[in-house]
Amino acid sequence: MLPSRTSAKQWGQLFSLLLTAHLFAGPAEFLSTYCNDCHGSEKQKGDRRFDTLALPVAKVDTLIDLKDILDQINLGEMPPEKSKQPSADEQKAIIEQLTQALTTGRETLASTGGSAVLRRLNRHEYINTIGDLFSLNMAAFDPTTKFPRDQSEEHMENLGDVLQTSGYLLDQYLDAADAVVEKVFAHQKQPKEQVWHFKGEFKTKAKSEKKRNEYDNRHLLVMECMDSDKHTAGFGFINDFEEGVPADGFYEIQVLVKAMNRQHPYDPEIFGTDIREPFRFGIVPGDAKFGPLELPHPQQPMLAEFALNDGESEWRTMTVWLDAGHTPRFVFPNGPEDIRKTWFKIADYHKDLWPQFISEDDEGKLGIVEAKQVTLHVCKFPHIRIDEVKIRGPIHDQWPPAPQQAVLGKQGFSPENMRELLQTFAERAYRRPASKDEMDRLMAIAEKRISTGHTPLDGFKAALKAALCSPGFVYLSQETKQDSKRLSNQALASRLSYFLWSTMPDAELLSQDLTKPDVLIAQTRRLLDDSRSDAFVAGFLDSWLNLRNLGGMPPDRSEFEEYYSKGFQDAFKQETRMFMRDLIERDASIVNFLDSDYSFLNQPLATHYELGELGAPAKAHEFRKVSFKNNKRGGLLGMGSVLTITANGIDTSPVTRGVFLLENILGTPPPPPPDDVPAIDPDVRGAKSMRELLSKHRESPNCYGCHQKIDPLGFALENFDAIGDWRPRIEKTKIDSSGELPSGEKFDDVTGLKKILVQRKALFAHMLTDRLLTYACGRRIEALDEATVEKIVADLPMKEYGLRSLIEAVVCSEPFLTR
Repeated sequence: MLPSRTSAKQWGQLFSLLLTAHLFAGPAEFLSTYCNDCHGSEKQKGDRRFDTLALPVAKVDTLIDLKDILDQINLGEMPPEKSKQPSADEQKAIIEQLTQALTTGRETLASTGGSAVLRRLNRHEYINTIGDLFSLNMAAFDPTTKFPRDQSEEHMENLGDVLQTSGYLLDQYLDAADAVVEKVFAHQKQPKEQVWHFKGEFKTKAKSEKKRNEYDNRHLLVMECMDSDKHTAGFGFINDFEEGVPADGFYEIQVLVKAMNRQHPYDPEIFGTDIREPFRFGIVPGDAKFGPLELPHPQQPMLAEFALNDGESEWRTMTVWLDAGHTPRFVFPNGPEDIRKTWFKIADYHKDLWPQFISEDDEGKLGIVEAKQVTLHVCKFPHIRIDEVKIRGPIHDQWPPAPQQAVLGKQGFSPENMRELLQTFAERAYRRPASKDEMDRLMAIAEKRISTGHTPLDGFKAALKAALCSPGFVYLSQETKQDSKRLSNQALASRLSYFLWSTMPDAELLSQDLTKPDVLIAQTRRLLDDSRSDAFVAGFLDSWLNLRNLGGMPPDRSEFEEYYSKGFQDAFKQETRMFMRDLIERDASIVNFLDSDYSFLNQPLATHYELGELGAPAKAHEFRKVSFKNNKRGGLLGMGSVLTITANGIDTSPVTRGVFLLENILGTPPPPPPDDVPAIDPDVRGAKSMRELLSKHRESPNCYGCHQKIDPLGFALENFDAIGDWRPRIEKTKIDSSGELPSGEKFDDVTGLKKILVQRKALFAHMLTDRLLTYACGRRIEALDEATVEKIVADLPMKEYGLRSLIEAVVCSEPFLTR
């Protein structure tokens, strides 16, 4: 069955064009001999019919991508194994003829050009741009919380024709602009520095555990990791400071803290911790507006983190940024999995104490409340104890603060310089010169506000808010040079910046002549070397591998508790991001995505991957480059991120994983199943394993064509469970991860499959180039762009398939440089 990237009508248009151009006599004969049995008058697998392709077509809107069908023939997957096979000479001839037809067709239609797509900023780009435009700390400030979720297609969230602008979103732009500008100008005078001191009374009104510190209100206790199931005691907060700090700024926080019972008398398995690791202590912000402070919040970046020494209490001092209304919360990143689950187990060690806590009404039975009382009374379990907290701030090293200076400059605001300030701001916000009409409209808004009795500064703020809601800010410029499809210098700077930084271009980028290839390459390298390109790494991996949806099907806690207690969701992403970052920095081969002998891990991941100890327990949380002794883990196919995103949180499916590999590694997605075919054939009686079940499913003629491609790829990954842990068997059945591809190539396990994929690196390079070009341009790659993709891929061997070289080639390509 042929891939589904094109419709039956498009295939008909394409081949009719080729026939009428007298380029298709050989291919037509080939189709008649080897294809029409499955794609002819009696049968149309995949809704493809080739015996009527001679019908003339007057006009073809786009040249359809022939790469798919060429790939199938090159890979030996078409015609199917059980069908009549062409000779080697016939196969060579058809490949040459189709390639010639493809080239001629492109040349014929090249004058029509590609589609220009106007696109708006997506949510992540909006947040980053606001932060850079106003010099705002956005770590815990998100003005887009009420924005609708960005639409996506094939996991891409930056496609112009997919991102819609609804009336509701326009309303949210107004609210977000108001929140941003009011935050910038919240204080006209420097707030006075204050000091808060908390000691000896840390009572809490936590809703989920009203009596959490009932037995020791002199101290604040943190008893579990942040992502426990019941959230009993993962966040230590000061109830009397629930309202938070009065103003944005840096605050000095001093804590008298003690690591309690790292060495304890209980079975370590009770807590799921490594007693060799020093306790780690951290601070995250909390905002009561988002809900109870003992629960996780949408924005809770780690503001500070360090290891605690064993022994007596020690003073630790941290200077952290807090937004107005935020309060510090103290956390235990490598703490126990779930303290509630330990109470009965700990109480079992102290049965001699039960009579003190069991009443006559309990009939001699220990309930969860009594078990907790025993646990806290003995107090030998691992936890962090906070005796005293001092907070001082806000601490400002300059006034006016950076956000106001970003708008007003050093001269400050006055009614006389309002237009000048607005002009400067608008040109930064629009990433291009602001026209006189645009400035007149902004000034009119300011003057109208002033005329209703408000101050000139209020009028200025109203104009700023209007600028943030204008098309010039929300949409990326598509301005071109005169009489050309080439982007203007400012538009190209924006395209490059949003590609590699996901934010607005800086002053240096806007000042460069990017029409010069050597300047464009130099600026591309500068942007990649900047830490802001971490946004590209994260954003592209989210779009290519759908990592943004990691955790969208949360792993079952009862089966995979370590996914939460060890922070695997963030760790899996970090591994994949660091791996890609390393390839960029070294310009290393993209083939490493398919197979490699190293990755970047912390100790919890290394333990999960069965790699043993990485080094000193004090550095267990640190990621480092780790070499593999066997290559079942090397490359994307062995990473927890990919293996978890292709599972459903409970178990695994060879079909799901096989489709993922076809789409995101080989770039040859299968067509959707026919409407009349159920997900699993009803006659699967007697199937004892997933392999047998799918074997019976493939017995259906309607299913065989696709599943012979899908299933072997998925079987290769069956040794990995729903969070990527290695398993030799499922229940008592040994896993068979061998397979045979439609080409006849066989493998015994995932290592063998990876060797085959490496041999197909050109196909992988084509897929990756297509995805990079799509992400970079913010539009779909069309048939007319295919020549560019093939040219880039053809040149990659000369650059040893380097990832940085590939990114640079994308930046220098015609689709990237043009509207």
